[in-house]
Amino acid sequence: MSGHGAGAGKHKGSGLIGRRQVMIAGLSALLPWAARAAAPLTLLVAGPAGEQTSRWGDACALALSDGFAGAPAIATVPVGGLDGVTGANRLDALVVPDGRTAAILPGEALIAWLTGDTRVHFDPTRWLPVMAAVGQGVLVVRSPGRAPLSLAGLRALGPLRLAADEPQSNDLAVLLALGRLGIATMPIFGLRDVAAKSRAFLSGEADAVFLAGEGVPADMAALLAADGVACFRLGGAAAEPASVPDLTQFGGPEAGAMGAAYAAAAMASTLDFIVVLPKLTDPGRVAAWQAAAAQAVMSPALVAAAQASAITLGAAGAAREALATLPLAQAEQPGLQAYLAKNFGWQPG
Repeated sequence: MSGHGAGAGKHKGSGLIGRRQVMIAGLSALLPWAARAAAPLTLLVAGPAGEQTSRWGDACALALSDGFAGAPAIATVPVGGLDGVTGANRLDALVVPDGRTAAILPGEALIAWLTGDTRVHFDPTRWLPVMAAVGQGVLVVRSPGRAPLSLAGLRALGPLRLAADEPQSNDLAVLLALGRLGIATMPIFGLRDVAAKSRAFLSGEADAVFLAGEGVPADMAALLAADGVACFRLGGAAAEPASVPDLTQFGGPEAGAMGAAYAAAAMASTLDFIVVLPKLTDPGRVAAWQAAAAQAVMSPALVAAAQASAITLGAAGAAREALATLPLAQAEQPGLQAYLAKNFGWQPG
C-alpha cells in the first residue's frame, strides 16, 4: 500500500538546508502578523506551519501584497501535511471562489492525484493559475572515474539500484523515465529524503539517486565527488552544470506507453510550488491575482530567495504550463496504476 500519509513528503536533511531556508525564513519574518489577522486576502498553505511550502507561502504572500491596490496584508493559513493533499482537498471543498483566497501547494499533491491516492478529493485540472516555482530534476549515477554514461552504458550496468522513497513520490518521474528508456531498475524504497538517499549512495548501497526540486546543485555536489555523474534531467529548470542533457537528448525521441503520465510526473517532481485559485473564480479577480504575481516574481527579495534555492520563478504562464500536463494524464491513470502494481507491487492507498 502507499506509504504517503498526511505527513509524508519531501524532506531535506538538516545539513542540506543552509542559506536558502534562512533566506526564506527572513522574508517570512517581515510579515506584519498583527495586521494579517484582519487581512481581506488569504493564501491557503497546503502544508504544516514552518515547513517548506509554508515558508514559501509567507514569502509569496508578502511579495504578492504589493501587487494589489493598497498593498493589503495577505493572511497565510497552513493546513494539513507535507504532501499537500489535505490542503488541496480544502481548496476544492471549502474555499468560496470569491477571489479572496488563493492556495499554494507542493508538487507532491499532484503526484498523489496522478497515482490515484484514495485521500484525493480534488481536481487540479480545474484550478486557475497564478504563479509557480520550478526546480531541477537530475539522475545521478555512479560511474568509476566519473566517466560519462551513454544510454547503452547505463543499460549495461544491469538492474540499477535506485535510492528512492516510493512510487507515489518525486521518484515516480524517474521510475517512468527509466522504464521508457528500457533500463532495468531495482529500487531501494523507504529512503524518504535527500540525506537518506545520499547516504545510501555514498555507502555503496545504491548506485543512483534522483534529485528533484530545490537545492539540487548543492545536493548533487557530494554525489559527484563520490564518482557520481549527472546522466540526464527531467523537465524543470536547466540543470547545473549546463551540459546535463534532458531525457530526449540522452535517450533519443521519447516513445512508449504512458507518455502523458510521464510528462505530468516529470512536471510534478520538479514543481517546487504552485499558487492557484479555485475553479469558478471571477475572471476579474483571477486577473488581479495574476497581475500581482507578475510583479511578485520580479521583487528583489523573492528573486534572491529563489536564486538561493536554485529554483525558477514564473507567473501565471508557468503555472498554466504545469497544469496543462494534467488533463491528458488523467486518461492514463488506470494504466499507470497497473504499471506500478506490476513492476513495484504498489497500490494506491
